[in-house]
Amino acid sequence: MLIDKKILAGGIIFLVVGFTLTSVFSEMTPIGRAGMTDDEIAEFLLDERQNQDYTTLAGILIGIGFLLILISFGARRKKKGGAKKTEKKPETK
Repeated sequence: MLIDKKILAGGIIFLVVGFTLTSVFSEMTPIGRAGMTDDEIAEFLLDERQNQDYTTLAGILIGIGFLLILISFGARRKKKGGAKKTEKKPETK
């Protein structure tokens, strides 16, 4: 089976980075507390939304890495010479 190693390596890197970022962002989830003021609630909601957006971007990185890995198994390298063209001479009667 032909595997393009550069694309495979890129896919693995994307997967590792995506999973690492997902674990980091899940650890950094903002936590609210009772008795917060309106300004603190607004800031908490913004921080929570930002964390969710970063987690979504990390999920997209994981998806791209998975697709690159799948593509690497089907990628074929082009031959250096390329296809040779042969011209047929018209038949004369």
